[in-house]
Amino acid sequence: MHEGNGEGRSDAAQAFISYASADGAIANAVCAALEREGVKCWIAPRDVAPGEFYAANIVHAIDATQVVVLVLSQHAADSAHVLREVERASAKRHPILSFRIDMTPLPDGLEYFLNTSQWLDASAAGVERTLPRLVDAVKAVLAKSTVPAHVAPRPIATPRANPRKGHLLAALAAVAAIVLAYLAVDRFWMSGRVDAQESLKEASSSSPTRSDNSIAVLPFSDLSENKDQEYFSDGLSEELIDHLAQNTELKVVARSSSFAFKDKNEDVRAIAATLGVTNLLQGSVRKAGDRLRITARLIRATDGVLLWSETYDRKLDDIFKLQDEISMMVAKALDAALNSAPGTGALTAAKQHANIEAYNLILQGNYYFWRGNKGDEAKAVDFFQQALEKDPQYAQAWAKLARVYAWQGNNGDLAADAAIVKSRDAAERALAIDPNSAEAYYARGNMHRLLAGDWASALSDYERALALDPNGQVGVGAQSNLLILKASMSGQLGGLIDFFKRELERNPVDTDSLAELAFNQQFAGQLEDSAVTYRRLLEVNPSFSSGWANYAVTLLLMGKNTEALAMAEKEPDEASRLAALSMIYWSLDRQAESDRALGTLEKSAAGRKAYEVAGVYAFRGEADAAFAWLDRAFQQRMGALAYLKSDPLLQKLRGDPRFDTLLQKAKLAG
Repeated sequence: MHEGNGEGRSDAAQAFISYASADGAIANAVCAALEREGVKCWIAPRDVAPGEFYAANIVHAIDATQVVVLVLSQHAADSAHVLREVERASAKRHPILSFRIDMTPLPDGLEYFLNTSQWLDASAAGVERTLPRLVDAVKAVLAKSTVPAHVAPRPIATPRANPRKGHLLAALAAVAAIVLAYLAVDRFWMSGRVDAQESLKEASSSSPTRSDNSIAVLPFSDLSENKDQEYFSDGLSEELIDHLAQNTELKVVARSSSFAFKDKNEDVRAIAATLGVTNLLQGSVRKAGDRLRITARLIRATDGVLLWSETYDRKLDDIFKLQDEISMMVAKALDAALNSAPGTGALTAAKQHANIEAYNLILQGNYYFWRGNKGDEAKAVDFFQQALEKDPQYAQAWAKLARVYAWQGNNGDLAADAAIVKSRDAAERALAIDPNSAEAYYARGNMHRLLAGDWASALSDYERALALDPNGQVGVGAQSNLLILKASMSGQLGGLIDFFKRELERNPVDTDSLAELAFNQQFAGQLEDSAVTYRRLLEVNPSFSSGWANYAVTLLLMGKNTEALAMAEKEPDEASRLAALSMIYWSLDRQAESDRALGTLEKSAAGRKAYEVAGVYAFRGEADAAFAWLDRAFQQRMGALAYLKSDPLLQKLRGDPRFDTLLQKAKLAG
């Protein structure tokens, strides 16, 4: 039947009931509840006049109504007829109140028309218990029928008793378990599952304490027609994270944690619990040419209340003002004023010389840099260079280029000497344009640490980057690398381990922090803890580079050779897998297989894997070969030499006079 409603009594109807035929019983219950309270409804097939054309009845009824009540379910989401009804109501700018009866994901077509509508969720409490709130919500909409459809009506419930002073804006404080119970605009909200994804359960087993001013910015959805603006939606999300992080009154979850939920259909309550936050900022981006439509929504995830939402239709060259505006409105809704001192943070620096075309190219370069698939760094370089062709004075583009060159040198995609020259030159060009570019100092610090082995210069650059951007993503990265370098040089890892534990309290699924914690626990001899952390990391991100191989080494050091072999075989990175297998086969008395794996590793090690080869030889007790490869690593100026004092694989070399000589050459003695 239904999938539509017609005309019959449309002249007197105030509410149009839209539903799929499979939900007829619930739709009739909704209609009855409304009409008991004096709200005239139009519902099919009851109100389709005999002999009338069904489709015409639907159109006339929708046009004449004051509010549309949508019974939202999997059946409705699958119904083309329901989609047409919603589209018609949206075109007529009628308020749409969605009554959700299950946790179905919302298809893009329906989401497009519901992205500013009101929501009420009956999936948990049940239809019967939620109907009174639906009736109140409809009556409130009717009472405020002059309010445009995209503006939420005044809440009808009274404020909670003794609200915390200054908790939210007065208009928001009145919201309590009513119309705006759930906003289900993008794929994260409309999940069919209440529990967090299995891979994140252990990461959230100890729920962090939540602050009212804690927030995670989830990756904005790309709703552009060609689905080709993911780089832009990701970039907007990253910029908002960094902008909000400048506010010291907010606890803002880092990119690596919030982006762990990208493309995952999770319920907002589960996401918030996993991340240890009270509030979530979600949104969507539609981009066509130089026009943008950005929808942003701030949700209190503990109870699903919508705190603030807005849709912006702007030109692309308004993007910087728009980022400021969204950030300010979010902070205002959380009752915290943004620190707006000029020159604070990486985002402000990024805007100082921003040609909009160059900025768009930067976002594309960032997308590939963060994605990190094979060949993506080269794509990032290309986009950053294109940005500089548009605007040669764009300091941020030079800094980004310096950063990716350093990473290419570290990965072996670019010869070390060439990477050092390119990275240093790009960083210094950025600093010549903007002496306060935190990103440039950070990039140059990475070059010194990862490629040149110049620990003193790396420490100086990281300290400067941290001072310039103490709360942003660049500053946090600089602080992390600063502590890593200091700890590895001293061989004292306890403080570093505590730091990453604190980071994981703030960002529970930060894969970088998980990897560093597991790695340093291994080096500190905390092998049981290291194994637990590696399992956590690989549950969150099974494809994390070298994760399986490093986990295998921890198990190997624990004497669990068979388990170690099974883990190493899962490692996709060839060099890391071969290094682990070489040692595991040796421990299993499979010398021929160990030799073959090591031989293959050596052939691929001429570029940047000398340190890994040295570690295998040291583990096997072959000191001469180990020192020969360590000398090669020194000639390659490998950043890994900073770990000489603490690397457990080198244990058999300590005490050899050649080891002390190497420490002096690497400026690690003392």
